[in-house]
Amino acid sequence: MTVTATKLDKDALTMTITAEFDAPVAAVWQIWANPRLLERWWGPPTYPATMIEHDLSPGGTVTYFMTSPEGEKHHGWWRVRSVEAPERLSFEDGFGDAAGRPNLDMPVTTTTVHLDAQASRRTRMVIMTMFASLANMEQVIAMGMEEGMCLALGQIDALLAKA
Repeated sequence: MTVTATKLDKDALTMTITAEFDAPVAAVWQIWANPRLLERWWGPPTYPATMIEHDLSPGGTVTYFMTSPEGEKHHGWWRVRSVEAPERLSFEDGFGDAAGRPNLDMPVTTTTVHLDAQASRRTRMVIMTMFASLANMEQVIAMGMEEGMCLALGQIDALLAKA
């Protein structure tokens, strides 16, 4: 499996997921930078994503929806904070409505992605999600965020193999 470690730190209000891939950093960066690749893994296998807007520049926005097995659409958005291609990406992540507007009744997190070159052209990806409060963290974890991210990341190896 791609995911090598997960850690929930309630004191620091973070969830950290580490994964490793048999591909160079530049190839792994493309699964974030290319919206057609991103939508093939962002979300668990039974909740495929559709990217509506994809601007990975500082201040840019990514909007998307995931479709449940029953056909329900669950909308989300990112507000890009910083980009240091191809090693680092930071964004605010939240739930949205069909028009792409943030759902202010749901938690907003800050996610930072680090891609580090390893031996033999491998890449380590560390995704750290920060929560505003313990209540927000517990709410999103109870919704299946940790498991969903691990399942989503498990789809990347197949994408990289085709690249």
